[in-house]
Amino acid sequence: MAIKYNDLYMDLRRRLREAGAEDATQAARELVCTASGKTKNELLRDGLLYASPEVERSAYSLCARHLAGEPVAYLIGEWEFYGLGLDISPAVLIPRPDTEVLVQTVVHELDSGADCRVLDLCAGSGCIGLAVASQVLRSRVLLGEWDEEALKVCRQNIRRNQLSARVTSLRMDAREKPSRQLGEFDCIVSNPPYIPTADIEALDPSVRDHEPHLALDGGADGLDFYRVIADKWRDALLPNGLMAFEVGIGQADEVLRIMRANGFGDIQIVKDLHGIPRVVYGRLCKEI
Repeated sequence: MAIKYNDLYMDLRRRLREAGAEDATQAARELVCTASGKTKNELLRDGLLYASPEVERSAYSLCARHLAGEPVAYLIGEWEFYGLGLDISPAVLIPRPDTEVLVQTVVHELDSGADCRVLDLCAGSGCIGLAVASQVLRSRVLLGEWDEEALKVCRQNIRRNQLSARVTSLRMDAREKPSRQLGEFDCIVSNPPYIPTADIEALDPSVRDHEPHLALDGGADGLDFYRVIADKWRDALLPNGLMAFEVGIGQADEVLRIMRANGFGDIQIVKDLHGIPRVVYGRLCKEI
């Protein structure tokens, strides 16, 4: 029996709510839009029209996959972060609202009226560096990422947001000392892998079974990348350059100590929207 778009959306929302899915309203809307190829405005406009059997089957299939644990962002292939539309694939982490606090911190610390070079290290989808570039209009941003599939997503997102004039991407390993050819940066920002290895199996299945472990595993205590970046990448910063990290729950004080031991000063901790210490940043004390 044929079903109208409004009724299809309402049925998906009901199923998601009954299963306890987070934000069932948004998820149902996104899934119907993806199944039908419509924008949100088009879905609203066409709510009283009948969906084709193909659209109906696709919508229920997507809903079933989401109920089985597959994140909506991977099902629809895109997500929004800091007002930017981003392509998303299982090769990259899904951008979270907590990470917007890291962007806000960096944007606030950079002089918006001056030229500056920014490196987004462990860039993933490129969400952080692209968001900074969208706000700091005289910045030039490099997205550094090791995984080739993630780099493809970075490049797609540079093009999608029309930032090719000021944002580039490059394959680089955050665990290795940077080449001098990279030059120096006014800011290095990073949301590195920070989940302790032993904790990965206890993560929510939607994360554990679908998001890339390469972007999650931070070593035995979750702090491996903070140690190596603060140590090996400090030489890629200009004097008084800014280094800013996103950190996991309970890691802020230890990351502060790691930065202090590597010559950073004026180190600050910023809480996220839930009051959890989420960002640690400081300035490099280095002679000119």
